[in-house]
Amino acid sequence: MKKLDIQIVSGDNFIRRVIVDLKSSNLGKKYAIITDSNVKKLYAEKLQKDLKKADIESVIISFPYGEKNKNFQTVEKILDQLFKEEFHRDDAIIALGGGVTGDIAGFTASIYMRGLPYIQIPTTLLAMVDSSIGGKTGIDSKWGKNLIGTFYQPKKVYINPKFLETLPKKQIRNGIAEIIKCGAIARPAILKILNKNKDKIFAFNQKVLSKIINLCVKIKSNFVLADEKENGIRKYLNYGHTIGHAVEKLSKFSVQHGEAVSIGMAMINTIAVSKKIMSKKDSDFIKSLLKLYELPTHLPRTISSIKLIGALSLDKKTENSKRQFVVITKPGKAKISTLITNSDITKACKKHA
Repeated sequence: MKKLDIQIVSGDNFIRRVIVDLKSSNLGKKYAIITDSNVKKLYAEKLQKDLKKADIESVIISFPYGEKNKNFQTVEKILDQLFKEEFHRDDAIIALGGGVTGDIAGFTASIYMRGLPYIQIPTTLLAMVDSSIGGKTGIDSKWGKNLIGTFYQPKKVYINPKFLETLPKKQIRNGIAEIIKCGAIARPAILKILNKNKDKIFAFNQKVLSKIINLCVKIKSNFVLADEKENGIRKYLNYGHTIGHAVEKLSKFSVQHGEAVSIGMAMINTIAVSKKIMSKKDSDFIKSLLKLYELPTHLPRTISSIKLIGALSLDKKTENSKRQFVVITKPGKAKISTLITNSDITKACKKHA
């Protein structure tokens, strides 16, 4: 596939840059700004006003904040509004928000009239370093997280680290989990940066945040360019996610994505150590980083090993009846294992109860 168009633009020139690009690209005659109820008040209404000043027509389509709304019902309501506003294939969508918004907007764009172009403007750290990049779209169902979706690349991704200044610490921690994942599977230097810069990160130091975001964007882009449809090495990006997605679903999304991935990484590392795939020293270092950023490493009390194993049975990464888990052999090196058994998971559950 061709190179991904991802632009990291800091400062007050951000919206101006987006508007100039939209006018020159003729991506759409008009735009649907899809966002959640929180981001609508923070940024969407301002963006619409700026677009109007530039003679770019747009409408805001919002849905209630939260992962629990990442479903068919929300998508159907958005589709209804697109039809009512008479959107056509020469129009476009702007996904403005975090990972949930990006997934919903991208999925909607991929199915409305068999495909509208869309752009991503992520407003959370997690979306900036991970979910806005790579073209995965999807919604949740009663059967599990992200089991319904498409691969559909955005035309552009615009990243502005200044958006992070309005986020609570909990949302920053959510993003840190994905950053730890990136460092663990591909770039150990990221782990060292995190280990030394907690205070600067939580103080929204733009230099440190921009450096980390740049590194993660390059890592994610390289995996996607090498394996767009996740038939090979792109699967490494699922480190911590197989167990993490099950934890999210079983908790009814009271455990947020980054928190669940943190638990998933800690548990899969415990299993990898028991199987002599990973050293205890490396496992302990990653666990210490998770704890440094106040991320959980233990399962909620309501999730038993039986429930977790049941939830894993429908994981979309299962092939030929074998579950695939990403394991770390050492920081910066990952591989796929199909040798992890229910017994291994049960033992790990007891250690992380």
